[in-house]
Amino acid sequence: MKYKIEIRSIWEFGQRVDAEGNPHQEDNMFPLHDTHKDTDRLFVLCDGMGGHEAGEVASETVCKAMSQSVLDNFKEDQDDFADENVRRAVSDAFDALDELVSEDDVSDKRMGTTMTFLKLHHKGCTIAHMGDSRVYHIRPGKGMEDTKILFQTSDHSLVNALVAAGELTPEEAKNSKQKNVITRAMQPCMETRPKADIRHIVDIRKGDYFYLCSDGMLEHMEDDNIRFNFSE
Repeated sequence: MKYKIEIRSIWEFGQRVDAEGNPHQEDNMFPLHDTHKDTDRLFVLCDGMGGHEAGEVASETVCKAMSQSVLDNFKEDQDDFADENVRRAVSDAFDALDELVSEDDVSDKRMGTTMTFLKLHHKGCTIAHMGDSRVYHIRPGKGMEDTKILFQTSDHSLVNALVAAGELTPEEAKNSKQKNVITRAMQPCMETRPKADIRHIVDIRKGDYFYLCSDGMLEHMEDDNIRFNFSE
């Protein structure tokens, strides 16, 4: 599948500041903001966690390790992009996180990050994720009503699990004090490394959008807002 694509990125600081009062950013992306080219076909977005400096270290490490793994081990003009390429990239990123901390450094073991991954290739695209950052596949229409969210990743979060179990309604989940508790993330020195959910999409049409975003972009945005923003 041949693509002619246009890439756009939004990069904003939240309300957190560091000890010196500077804006505190725990998100990271590949390619970096304002460095992307329309020939890029690989995209990674991570949202770090774990306190001052730890979150941004984790997110930067995973973005760099996953992107480098794919670029080193997959040749666009020679190979089919397979799930093994994703699993290898995730494993390489876990290894990179492990190298950051010593056996006795308990505080650094608490650092972690969510992960979203999108690879466009000749068969369509491959999406992978862990945590509550999301990837959307959106097909715009003339207005909000005609714009379709064809796919979105399912959050690895406590409230999402409770909704699935029937213990919370979707409305209760939005206002829950536990809405920021995630059940899957990438952290160093994990006894059992969690697996990424992987999805393949082949129905891609002219004008479609793929939207990668951290949870901060979703705090005040319902599906109707997303459909409106991506409509013609």
